[in-house]
Amino acid sequence: QVQLVESGGDLVQAGGSLRLSCAASRISVSINAMGWYRQAPGKQRELVAAITRSGSTNYADSVKGRFTISRDNAKNTIYLQMNSLKPEDTAVYYCKADLPLGLEKWGQGTQVTVSS
Repeated sequence: QVQLVESGGDLVQAGGSLRLSCAASRISVSINAMGWYRQAPGKQRELVAAITRSGSTNYADSVKGRFTISRDNAKNTIYLQMNSLKPEDTAVYYCKADLPLGLEKWGQGTQVTVSS
């Protein structure tokens, strides 16, 4: 079964940068789109950025121009480069992979905290 492992979360000051990684392992099926979601305390989980296997991307309006999602298909890994971080970016960030037959796989999450 596919496993996703996120890393890179940390405590950073406002205006700083972080790079999150999500590595997929135990891959026995083709992974389609992958994405990053986040959930802040008391809020619903929301899409941050997504990328298809061919490299097409989409972003939440709140992160456009600051975050960049990328994908290395050879390493089955996606990245989220986060620049100009704001306190409102504080959340647990989750990686998601879209599998065949409408199935999904989520990672365990990585905490990002931005101090003001």
